[in-house]
Amino acid sequence: MERYWFGDVEGGVCRPAETGPAALARRIETFGSELGRPDWRQAQACGAVRDRAEYIAVLQAGCMERAQARVAAELSGKDVELLQMVRTLDEIDHVANLLLERAVDWQAVLDPAFTRKYKRGGKALAGRIQRSPSPALRAVGGEIENLGELRNRLMREVSRRADAVLPNTSALVGGLVAARLMAEAGGLSPLARMPAATIQVLGARTAIFSHIRGNAPSPKHGVIFQHRRVHNAPKEVRGRVARVLAAKLAIAARIDYFRGELDTAFVEGAQTRIDAAGVSA
Repeated sequence: MERYWFGDVEGGVCRPAETGPAALARRIETFGSELGRPDWRQAQACGAVRDRAEYIAVLQAGCMERAQARVAAELSGKDVELLQMVRTLDEIDHVANLLLERAVDWQAVLDPAFTRKYKRGGKALAGRIQRSPSPALRAVGGEIENLGELRNRLMREVSRRADAVLPNTSALVGGLVAARLMAEAGGLSPLARMPAATIQVLGARTAIFSHIRGNAPSPKHGVIFQHRRVHNAPKEVRGRVARVLAAKLAIAARIDYFRGELDTAFVEGAQTRIDAAGVSA
């Protein structure tokens, strides 16, 4: 039997299939690569279309229906919103830092006594800008402060959402770090399919490229350095802790993706193993 999007041909006889957009999309999804790619005249002979223009129009409608269904399915994933939240958080950080840098330069123009030393203290710097003689600069300072408050609220929401989407990964490294790992991977599905060695250096693009060019040693960690178990570990065992943590995270991500439930026994065992890596000789 030869299968085509418009019907099935067996023994020289064509049996037309339903060619409505939804039915056609389901047929394409079901048979996929098994469907042949015939000349439009075969569809015409089967009685599915009247001419080439209708052939193209019907096939296009079916393909568009299938594409819309695939997009809707991708956007309905439980990790999609969290991914956008993390990216928004990064954009807020970027915008706030740019505004703060510009405000510092602006304040230095208005106040010759103002120096870059205020960059070392966020509250002192913000207070100095808020007392600026320029109403416009004070308004900018207010927006920077508002962005900081928005960032804090969004961080709490990201952490809360990550606990639901990535329960095991969040239990190991905290909601915020877990969410950033997922964002660096591009989603929960890609993260669950990554080897531990890749998870270990997620977020260390600059260091990796420097290593490839031969100007630096290979990186030992990326985003996971933000977790206390890694950055608080003695330097001589930090690499080992990062490797063990990444190995457990690889398993946690798979549990999160395929089960979606917290595995308390796994988390407790993983935490014990990670802690032991930080104190072993």
